[in-house]
Amino acid sequence: MALRTPLLLASCLLALSVGAMADTAHTYAFGQPASADKATRTVEVVMQDMSFSPKSLDVKAGETVHFVLVNKGQLLHEFNLGDAAMHAEHQKQMMQMQSGGMMSATGMGKMDHSAMGHGEMGGMKHDDPNSVLVEPGKTAELTWTFSKATGLEFACNIPGHYQAGMVGKINVK
Repeated sequence: MALRTPLLLASCLLALSVGAMADTAHTYAFGQPASADKATRTVEVVMQDMSFSPKSLDVKAGETVHFVLVNKGQLLHEFNLGDAAMHAEHQKQMMQMQSGGMMSATGMGKMDHSAMGHGEMGGMKHDDPNSVLVEPGKTAELTWTFSKATGLEFACNIPGHYQAGMVGKINVK
């Protein structure tokens, strides 16, 4: 009995410290999220099925851009800022989300994973500040302050979309 209380306390402290580390894990070498009122310009990005318009974007280091993302396609799409390695890693997560029923080709799944006793697919959720999902016919927004970066892309990481060409370049100058 005497050993149980310290172990329980240690477990609780470990869980809190892991949660605190997860909150600070959202740092990006290419910039940071910002509020829309800080934007110096607004860029509309149209998502069709397997394409973005525009296909590339020039931004200045330190510039804050407010993206208005319009999905005119028939499929669920994602707007995700990152480099090719980040996109490759995120594509694995998106595949797991799709396989687990958290999303379909046209929208977010309606499965209640917490009721099934395993939370959000082992901690998976789509809430990174550099990424947004946009259902067909919907509009979403994302605001970002860019810093110096090379190889920066915006992409849709829904399984197969990046490979089909749903990726664009961001040139930070």
